[in-house]
Amino acid sequence: MYEGGCLCGALRFRADDRPIDSGYCHCSLCRRSTGAPVLAWVSFPATAFSYTKGRAAIFESSSWGHREFCNLCGAQIGYRKTDAATTVDLNVGCMDGPVRISPAVPRLLEGSNRVVRYLRRPAALRGIRARCALV
Repeated sequence: MYEGGCLCGALRFRADDRPIDSGYCHCSLCRRSTGAPVLAWVSFPATAFSYTKGRAAIFESSSWGHREFCNLCGAQIGYRKTDAATTVDLNVGCMDGPVRISPAVPRLLEGSNRVVRYLRRPAALRGIRARCALV
């Protein structure tokens, strides 16, 4: 069983099955919806996923899918296809505890791998201070 939730705790979820896929995406929709250069995600069967606390807000981010998020703190929980979704893709960052999921492969969409090259270049991060109190 996998559990997780949003930043403020108003929205909680559970997946009662093993992941069926995982990866990274840096398409413009994933970057803009998370505010990050790359999104780590994990897919579960939609039938094994449920919200255990709260109700997710929905944003139709494209003609083919929507994002689910907390309407209080704004944390994005996941993504589903609009028509007859058989899976739910959860943001790995929303999972509880030590993450037991290692994204398998990068999804290189839009024909560009500039973000992936940047992330592989540790020298590019020198001199940048972490602003998060937990880092």
